[in-house]
Amino acid sequence: MATRRIYDPGTIEPKWQEHWDREGVFKAVEEDDGRPRFYNLQMFPYPSGDMHMGHAEAFGISEAIGLYHRMKGENVLNPIGWDGFGLPAENAAIKRGIHPKEWTYANIAQQRSTLHRYGCAFDWDRQFNTCDPDYYRWTQWIFLQLFERGLAYRRLAPANWCPKDQTVLANEQVIGGRCERCGTPVVRRDLTQWFFRITDYADRLLDDMAQLEEGWTDRVLTQQRNWIGRSQGAEVTFRVDESGDEVTVFTTRPDTLWGVTFFVFAPEHPLVTRLAERGGTAAEVTEFLDRLQRSPMASHEQAASREGLALGVRAVNPVNHERVPCFVAPYVLMEYGTGAVMGVPAHDQRDFEFARQHGLPVRVVIESPGEGRDADAMDEAYDHEGVMVRSGELDGTPSPEGIAEVIAWLTDRGVGRAAVSYRLRDWLISRQRYWGAPIPIIHCPSCGEVGVPESDLPVLLPDDVDFSPQGESPLAKNPGFVNVTCPACGGAAKRETDTMDTFVDSSWYYLRFTGKYDDRAFSREQVAKWLPVSQYTGGIEHAILHLLYSRFVTKVLHDIGLVPFSEPFAHLLNQGMVVNEGAALSKSRGNVVEPLPLIERWGADSIRTTMLFSGPVEDDVDWATVSAAGAHKWLGRVYRAVFEASARTGERGSGSAGEPLRRLVHRTRKGVTADVERHRFNVAIAKLMTLTNELVRALDAGAGGAEVREAAETLTQMTAPFTPHLAEELWHEALGNGDSVFRSSWPSWEEDLARKEEVVLVVQVDGKVRDRLSVPLDTDEDACRELALASERVRAALDGREIERVVVRAPKLVNLVTSSH
Repeated sequence: MATRRIYDPGTIEPKWQEHWDREGVFKAVEEDDGRPRFYNLQMFPYPSGDMHMGHAEAFGISEAIGLYHRMKGENVLNPIGWDGFGLPAENAAIKRGIHPKEWTYANIAQQRSTLHRYGCAFDWDRQFNTCDPDYYRWTQWIFLQLFERGLAYRRLAPANWCPKDQTVLANEQVIGGRCERCGTPVVRRDLTQWFFRITDYADRLLDDMAQLEEGWTDRVLTQQRNWIGRSQGAEVTFRVDESGDEVTVFTTRPDTLWGVTFFVFAPEHPLVTRLAERGGTAAEVTEFLDRLQRSPMASHEQAASREGLALGVRAVNPVNHERVPCFVAPYVLMEYGTGAVMGVPAHDQRDFEFARQHGLPVRVVIESPGEGRDADAMDEAYDHEGVMVRSGELDGTPSPEGIAEVIAWLTDRGVGRAAVSYRLRDWLISRQRYWGAPIPIIHCPSCGEVGVPESDLPVLLPDDVDFSPQGESPLAKNPGFVNVTCPACGGAAKRETDTMDTFVDSSWYYLRFTGKYDDRAFSREQVAKWLPVSQYTGGIEHAILHLLYSRFVTKVLHDIGLVPFSEPFAHLLNQGMVVNEGAALSKSRGNVVEPLPLIERWGADSIRTTMLFSGPVEDDVDWATVSAAGAHKWLGRVYRAVFEASARTGERGSGSAGEPLRRLVHRTRKGVTADVERHRFNVAIAKLMTLTNELVRALDAGAGGAEVREAAETLTQMTAPFTPHLAEELWHEALGNGDSVFRSSWPSWEEDLARKEEVVLVVQVDGKVRDRLSVPLDTDEDACRELALASERVRAALDGREIERVVVRAPKLVNLVTSSH
């Protein structure tokens, strides 16, 4: 090429960022303008510092999707905001001796600046932060909607307690027995907490996944199904012989009832103390419970423990009237099932281990057909299906049938019934920390729990608070916040001092992006126009927490009549993580890579391209193995090639010599479109690199005219979702267009030109031609072999003979050599 131009992203990129802001290129249009709507949403960031390379990847993916749909002629809503409340900001502020508000808003300003320098195509006017009073006012309003309908309630319950963060955690926030945020081992404490009754929606959360099967991955749906954990089984009523108390248990295997040899209560079960008194073990049990309380265990430690203490009473098995000893043991969790279990050691591993440790009998009541089992010789439980034995009149009944027959037997006698149980527990939303949305409840001695009137919202966080963690909410130490007048009776009352889990803030934010209003959380009319979200992009780590909670809140709002849909996100894309030398990015490890210095060195478009070209979006990216230098070099070639092609537009065309370039252009248009639709951005970029090489080769050979102009325009438009600044520069300065490249139409293709060149594949059997097949010129050996073997004419010629050898000369010849030759 004659011209040697220098690609300078440091000059190009700020120029076009200013242009986009000034011209409002990326603003969504609220009015109907005839274009289909596309709501493109990236899970909004948490302002814990500046952006890191994980953000660069996630936003690069989401940006590519949004810009592509914009060029397809759609009215794209692409908003941004910040998930501002939460423990990390509060802990960071304490460490630095500053206020969480100051820390949070400074980080938001820094991240906004970095995202702007990254060239993100946001509708910036729609920005909000969840810690803004005019946002959390409506978070509080949504709480009150649930409270008024009995879906928000307060009760004493065992809670997961993080000793470091000095606050409770929802079950979903405990990973492997540790706090998901700081990694501290979690312990158990009894606290009065606020909950959302998500369990009322368990069936709908499961059943409505049918709406998501086309747009969500099986991986996420499976995680949610497993977390909700719907189990079919039976509730069975046992009676404590000494007290007459009836205790219900849930079991998925009622066919094992004849194998019950003991009965166990969770330490928190309300009957434990009274039954210990009746059994004469009150002193021992009290000491046991006090010890557990002093040294609380995490849920996973409780489940693994096999210690326990006999209560001195017996439970009567309803199927055979056998009296079995009752125990209290921490391996039974109060929050799962009913807080009591029947011990079937032969057919449940936890029960087996407990029985062996405490010298309890093991009775086999399920066996494999024709295979006896010696209980004394067992070293683990047999928890499979089989045939019922030692089970009275049901002996010989296969397990699947036996389960139904036992349930019918229990129902007829009034001692049990078919039942469904769930692993899912109600959503614990209370937090004993400062930096969160205050729960809008007033506690009145006369009226009880009273919701704050809507006209008094928001309940503002006071600034003058000692927010150091001390085991109770810092707000409790602020008399000006706590002491209020009851809005119902006018008497003295106290304000709720817990704040809400930050997942409440993010459970509805996607609705607010459709428009900010002073008198309502969102406009039903605008929400109906934009939602469900067309494409939601974010990390797989949110599969259970954020996504499940958002689905729940949407269903509640749907039931109230505020939104016309029951699922918020039509399509979900989960990108992989960005790691560094195999380790997750972590400031404590000192391996965080921030994009801003890299953007200043290589340009935002080079960083975007690097992230998107590094592999499939679902795969992790190890930053130590990639470099922006290669992407920068390619973009420099694109820059020079398009300018050179533009300079030759008026020249005579290349005639038949330009035909291969035209065909490649149209194949590229078709191929890149398919790749972008399937989010195969790395493959799309590879095709554009091939087009770049061929355009440069044609220019070096002296090509000009319409063919190179078409190639240059195609390259410019199709790189635009990945390299928006470069594409805008080339579209205007090289190709001479007046409006934005993002207001141009995504390139289409002519099918005849896009079709791959074909050749004749000759198929021989023992050297004799048996078929001729038309195949693409780039058909490889494996494909040629498969096509030859699939030919009906070839199969007829083989006539059952064994193929000894296959000779392939792709793409023109396959010779099948048989053993009889």
